Amino acid sequence: MKYGFATVAAAIPSVKVADTHFNILSIEEQIAKAEGKGVELIVFPELSITGYTCQDLFRSELLLQKAEEALVHLLDFTRKLDIISVVGMPVVVGDILLNCAVVVQQGTVLGIVPKTFLPNYGEFYEKRWFASALDITERQVYFAGNPVTISSDPQVFVTADGLKFGIEICEDLWSPIPPSNNLALAGADVILNLSASDELIGKHDYLRQLISQQSARTISAYVYSGCGFGESTQDVVYGGNAIIAENGKLLAEAQRFVKEPQLEIMQIDIERLRSERRANTTFVMAQRTGKARFTDTKPVETLNYSSATDFTITREIDPLPFIPKSDDMKRSCEEILNIQTSGLSKRLHHTNCKNVVVGISGGLDSTLALLVCVRAFDYLGLDRKGIHGITMPGFGTTDRTHDNAVSLMTSLGVTMEEIPITKSVTQHFLDIHHDIANHDVTYENGQARERTQILMDMANRVGGMVVGTGDLSELALGWATYNGDHMSMYGVNASIPKTLIRHLVRYVADNDVDETSRTTLLDIIDTPISPELIPADADGNISQKTEDLVGPYELHDFFLYHYLRFGYRPQKLFIMAKAAFNGHNPSVGTYNENTIKHWLHTFFRRFFAQQFKRSCLPDGPKVGSVSLSPRGDWRMPSDATSSLWLEEIDSL
Repeated sequence: MKYGFATVAAAIPSVKVADTHFNILSIEEQIAKAEGKGVELIVFPELSITGYTCQDLFRSELLLQKAEEALVHLLDFTRKLDIISVVGMPVVVGDILLNCAVVVQQGTVLGIVPKTFLPNYGEFYEKRWFASALDITERQVYFAGNPVTISSDPQVFVTADGLKFGIEICEDLWSPIPPSNNLALAGADVILNLSASDELIGKHDYLRQLISQQSARTISAYVYSGCGFGESTQDVVYGGNAIIAENGKLLAEAQRFVKEPQLEIMQIDIERLRSERRANTTFVMAQRTGKARFTDTKPVETLNYSSATDFTITREIDPLPFIPKSDDMKRSCEEILNIQTSGLSKRLHHTNCKNVVVGISGGLDSTLALLVCVRAFDYLGLDRKGIHGITMPGFGTTDRTHDNAVSLMTSLGVTMEEIPITKSVTQHFLDIHHDIANHDVTYENGQARERTQILMDMANRVGGMVVGTGDLSELALGWATYNGDHMSMYGVNASIPKTLIRHLVRYVADNDVDETSRTTLLDIIDTPISPELIPADADGNISQKTEDLVGPYELHDFFLYHYLRFGYRPQKLFIMAKAAFNGHNPSVGTYNENTIKHWLHTFFRRFFAQQFKRSCLPDGPKVGSVSLSPRGDWRMPSDATSSLWLEEIDSL
């Protein structure tokens, strides 16, 4: 495990029923392949050494003896291998036979885990041959030349670098209270399942949901290996299910009904799982009941990674974690807009307010805020004329953004008013003795505060409230003028990141508005992001582009999501960003190491320095799992220092 990532595998080997020699060679072949790919933990199907469908052959002394001899062969094969292998086989303990998972590493049997729940219905009749883990008391046995303790107690294995895993077998997962519940509560990060679940119409979809939901319920990774082609015999067929899930998300799946062996390999983000558990107080409380016996695995010869550049992430890293996937984009956008609309509607209803004031710049943020206001007024049955859209052209306003603002307000049927700010700001600069030719922070913030004053006073005049337009990304970076656009009575975009706003506006353009509004919205989407506080260039185009100043929002949103959700340190964010923005995804930019490091430094420097703005935010609806509300998800001292984070970035 490195940087919190552990590489695991679910294997489906070639199998010949009751041919232990053939089966162990097939298992060893896949272990060798997995070891070569850096796999740390590999699991095989239920009873994989003998085959699951041996039926009454399990009563054969010869088969049981050959199964143990095959395990001895495996121990010899793995003597110099660090990989931990979990195989299935029958194990005799005194007068009973158990269906077990055997954990092997470096030529040693580390543990034996018997199956708890034995299916004895339909096509299954395991109780004919096997006893349950609940039928035994703790016993010390010698198996394949190794002293091993076998009991019904839950068992968690701990690797040399701290990874914890537990094991359950097939039907255990399908029981009302799976053993994995207790294993996870006892600390297991990864649950392995050795399975032999046959194929029935509709069963596979149910199995996928079951695995996904169990990984979510236990906030764990779940690695499932099911019997394949070689087991299909007589009345049942086995499709070969190799599935890897992580906290409710399916990360990898093997193709079913394939004759050849399969090996599904995936990196599991253990650090992410542990972060989720720590943040989930319900899970922490439930851990009071989690008990298990802990078994240490063997020390391993770990690779000496001298820096984050020596480690490679092999799992797919989503560069746009805030953006819904294409297959549920429409549903997600509608859901988000409904949350924003409901939040604003409740505030309007509670205050008996029939007027709102919104500053409309012709940019994405104010456009989304206006669209939410329109939806809220329609929802409450209020006249759209109660929406007072104010455009306030200043020194940097271009014709493009001004015309789009006017056009959109007109086509949406809201009250539109234009109040230029150049004269009032010029007088203000004279009053405070500021040279208007000096385009510094005073020049910029003076305009932002003048606009906020106009909006607040207009709200007083019409008996309404100011609806804020600032978004989550701007709050993270502090890209807002304190007591300027930082202030409103209700901020509808407060938990919407910049990378998501474009998709929401496009959704409205494609589904909710007339053709004139749609045309305007599409042009707004294509307009560069800018506060337009610096005069336009000689051709009248926007000269001040936000992402040239604070960095690409797709990078900052990536850092923001993973830092707030999981508390990742800069070193991990760095290697993850390298994997996410490496040029393989045409929908996002490509950034080299130096660029990522530069903007990562900017992110943390600004994130810490700008907390004072977030500490006094107006109310706004929480939309996703990441929020910066000082009353909700993020409570941070305004005077916290960023030294530790910036020092680590400098050392990358």
